[in-house]
Amino acid sequence: MELGKGTVQVGKTAVQLAKSNNTGTSRFKSFFKELSKQKMLMLMSLPFLLWVIVFKYLPLWGWTIAFQKFKPAKDLFDQKWVGWDNFKFLFQEPQFYRVLRNTLVMSSINLVLGFVTAIVLALLLNELRNIFFKRTVQTISYLPYFISWVVAANIVQMALAPEGIINVLLVKMQLIDHPILWLGEGKYFWGILGVTEVWKNVGWNTIIYLAAITSIDPSQYEAAEIDGASRLQRMFYITLPGIKPVIVLILIMNLGHILESGFEAQYLLGNGMNLDYSENLDIFVLKYGMQMNNFGLATAAGMFKTLVSFIFLIAANNIAKRMGESRLY
Repeated sequence: MELGKGTVQVGKTAVQLAKSNNTGTSRFKSFFKELSKQKMLMLMSLPFLLWVIVFKYLPLWGWTIAFQKFKPAKDLFDQKWVGWDNFKFLFQEPQFYRVLRNTLVMSSINLVLGFVTAIVLALLLNELRNIFFKRTVQTISYLPYFISWVVAANIVQMALAPEGIINVLLVKMQLIDHPILWLGEGKYFWGILGVTEVWKNVGWNTIIYLAAITSIDPSQYEAAEIDGASRLQRMFYITLPGIKPVIVLILIMNLGHILESGFEAQYLLGNGMNLDYSENLDIFVLKYGMQMNNFGLATAAGMFKTLVSFIFLIAANNIAKRMGESRLY
């Protein structure tokens, strides 16, 4: 009897394996069947896929430099291999942890301020009934995005100069006794950078939220208005839940860039007096890679940044999946 039971169990297992194999094969066939129905879309996306492969994946061969004592005059595979020495030096360098702190703080400030201001502006613009005024506000908020960071940094430097408009207004309002050298003290840099990023990008960041708001069924607003809901209640109970999937998706993608706090703004607004607060990972890589010719260390720092960003992206996506929210895959 025991032998018979074992035989039956083995038979069931074999049947289950066969079913799972058939299921996998059928899914594989259905995938290619659906793919064949979308030939035109695949052809349209082919140039983008080629661009991604050529400019995003093929350059990953350069990561081998992180394990070498790289000399520009030699071929990539004729270099001296040093193993994990560049990574050991990187994590033993006190300056690296200061730079990592700056990157995380500036990236977090940009993430929070960018999210909040863009969503709030989109909600307010959606409530405007005067089309001319609405388009005027949109245009004014979009314009700074199209200004290069070189011009934008000069505007900020002029405004924050000792004789600039910010100091003049604060002195006349008697909020400060004498002009402050805003970019000369590191403790002010993170706040200045956050406000500058908002000023430059908030208008552009609202576009996707405004597009998401247009997909909400207008009948929901009509029903809420009939029930006596105020504008504020409609914003909280209809508009925000309606764009919640878009907010979650953008948050996940932004968390994947948590160690990319920017480059141009920090490079242009930074100076020797605020270096302890303005230098981030991208400037660290530039300094060691281009100015000190330590390409191995710079590549190791870049690999670390990519790995951490990948971990954040996967973790945020899985958390959203477990919570039943929209996700990337």
